[in-house]
Amino acid sequence: MNKDEKYAQFALCREMMETPEIIKNFKLANSGKVVDVIKAAGKLFFTGEGSSRIFPAKNAIYSAMRGGIDLNLATDGARQAGEYDLSDYVVFGASNSGSTKEVIWLLDRLQKINHPNCFGLTARENTKLSTLAAETFVLSCGWEEAVAATKSVAEQALFYQELLAQTQGGSLAGKLDELSEAVRQALTMNIAPEITTAIANAGTIYFAGRNDGVAEELTLKTNEITRKKSDFLEGTYAVHGIEEVMNADDVVILVNPFRAELEKIKETLVDGVGLKVFAVSDEDTLFPTMKVKDIGQLQNYVYLAAGWNILVEVGVKLGINLDKAERARKVGNEFVG
Repeated sequence: MNKDEKYAQFALCREMMETPEIIKNFKLANSGKVVDVIKAAGKLFFTGEGSSRIFPAKNAIYSAMRGGIDLNLATDGARQAGEYDLSDYVVFGASNSGSTKEVIWLLDRLQKINHPNCFGLTARENTKLSTLAAETFVLSCGWEEAVAATKSVAEQALFYQELLAQTQGGSLAGKLDELSEAVRQALTMNIAPEITTAIANAGTIYFAGRNDGVAEELTLKTNEITRKKSDFLEGTYAVHGIEEVMNADDVVILVNPFRAELEKIKETLVDGVGLKVFAVSDEDTLFPTMKVKDIGQLQNYVYLAAGWNILVEVGVKLGINLDKAERARKVGNEFVG
């Protein structure tokens, strides 16, 4: 993807290309109160729907677990969260519109039982969500025109990861310039035409990877951007039975694959099913690989950007209007007061 008109005509691509600058300039201000509340509670629950939860929440939890942060962290969608005892948790509800029906329902329910520590994260001022939260933070990226959320997903994830860093007395600030450049490179790297063609012709596009939000978020973006069927194969699920229903015209994209599983994937999926496997990784693999820069603890943003790049190339090749899905809506299930 680059600045050529075939990409620049779409708000989706323009919003993706704004992401490096949003990352570079990111700051989490006025966070002292919520940081203190999280440290005191020791428990933090992330909720939201779709892209406002998948990558932001799961990336935060994955990064915290790897870093040994001593907090009890969890996430689920708002309807399921409504079945939990969240009384001891600080609850963060993310909704770009500030009017996602499920999130509004959960925070309204918690407010009615006098839960003191509910916070909001939105891309708009003066929303319904802000009336239900003790404090609401507004993203700097602004409202997106395209149906598929992109730049907001990255900023939401940075918000959560910086919030957790601040609970430990740290900050991501010194790493953002490097991250910004690595994301820019991933967005603009050339995707081999044979990879684009294979994915464009696939019956189903599978993403396989860690439960850190990256592959799962790209699975959702595949539906919105390419209009193709997709599935997320968590962890090593790709070699634990799914091959029974795969076809030779399917494609599997490995995101940051486990090196120890590559031979088994080749044996099971390439040799066994006859399908094509590609990888997004910071090192070479057995498969055609979109290789990105290794920047350590913030690497997931780079993998996500590389995935966006791939999906845009596929969507353009298929002649799809990347901004306007046929059925999907910008606000999937909107609260109407």
